[in-house]
Amino acid sequence: MTPLGNSVEESWKNLLAGSSGISTITHFDASSYPVRISGAIKNLDLDAYIPKKDQKKMGTFIHYGMVAGIQAVEDAGIDVNGVDPHRVGVAIGSGIGGISGIEKGTENILNSGPRRISPFYVPSNIINMISGNLSIQYGFMGPNFCIVTACATGTHNISEAARIIEHGDADVMIAGGAEYASSPTSMAGFANAKALSARNNEPEKASRPWDRDRDGFVLSDGAGVIVLEEYEHARSRGANVYAEVAGSGMNGDAYHMTAPATDGAGAIRCMQNALSDAGIDKTRVDYVNAHGTSTPAGDIVENNAVKQVFGEHARELALSSTKSMCGHMLGAAGSVEIVFCALVLRDQVAPPTINLDNPDPACDLDYIPHEARAMELNYIMSNSFGFGGTNGCIILKST
Repeated sequence: MTPLGNSVEESWKNLLAGSSGISTITHFDASSYPVRISGAIKNLDLDAYIPKKDQKKMGTFIHYGMVAGIQAVEDAGIDVNGVDPHRVGVAIGSGIGGISGIEKGTENILNSGPRRISPFYVPSNIINMISGNLSIQYGFMGPNFCIVTACATGTHNISEAARIIEHGDADVMIAGGAEYASSPTSMAGFANAKALSARNNEPEKASRPWDRDRDGFVLSDGAGVIVLEEYEHARSRGANVYAEVAGSGMNGDAYHMTAPATDGAGAIRCMQNALSDAGIDKTRVDYVNAHGTSTPAGDIVENNAVKQVFGEHARELALSSTKSMCGHMLGAAGSVEIVFCALVLRDQVAPPTINLDNPDPACDLDYIPHEARAMELNYIMSNSFGFGGTNGCIILKST
């Protein structure tokens, strides 16, 4: 679920159409904020997924993760009665988790005292409770955890879940990330850090990766959850397989709290690690779903890192940033993008980068401007680079 739609197919349809999910903030009064736009989840029928009595025990980010997780389990046809529940695990994280619930709790205790704090305050706001609630709903008793690594959260949960299966500790893992980032203090913090686009009068044009007029990313909400399954286990039950995880890489910049290393060294090593894990030559990669946040420095660093890793083949690669349409969903971004990458392989079409009207001369690769592109795709890469210098990269292959 993304600002483009509350299901995989709705989001995918709007993504290929080059639609923008960015709009003016209406869920709180942002009139005094320097940034008044975000990518919000719209028209969600939560009752269709979670009973009302249980909704009150969960923060909004948990709602989003549960909805995406339920959709994923249903699409995969996982029946707890048909699998060993001890061999099915859950790994769904979040970057900032229950910050909106913490805001409300703080307001309540300051205005009305400690008796106004809900007994569900802690379990509704701690990040591992997406995994906890989803496992309880279905009775999945395998590995149950979450990785929290800022903007690489979703990617790291998926890559670690794949390694758990590869190691033999589970047959199935439900993995990904969820985020409700556009809360008052979160918006203020990112805005005051000068990280966000302030194109308030044209929200649909605010996220513009690699464009010379970019001025920051757009904070968004959403969730992306996938079902990972050991290959023979999936085939034996007739599962619909979208793609295979060929390899993954992760590392750290050890450079700066929020800025990438200017020489792209961390991103370079991370992509190289993923290629090594996949056991493929770099020339086999056809498309890169870039981190591509629309920040002045970050886009250039990633552009140059891709050129360093792929050499002459970089000129043959197609790249795009789905954040140009969805904005940046922080801990959900990487997993949402992996969902999109699986569909790229299924449909053999790469999504566009919208708003790339005046390409920055320093960003000189093929970023699929404006319109989706049908092409032959066998191996594709997805990049996620987070605060704290944490990097993640996953390579998918067609089935």
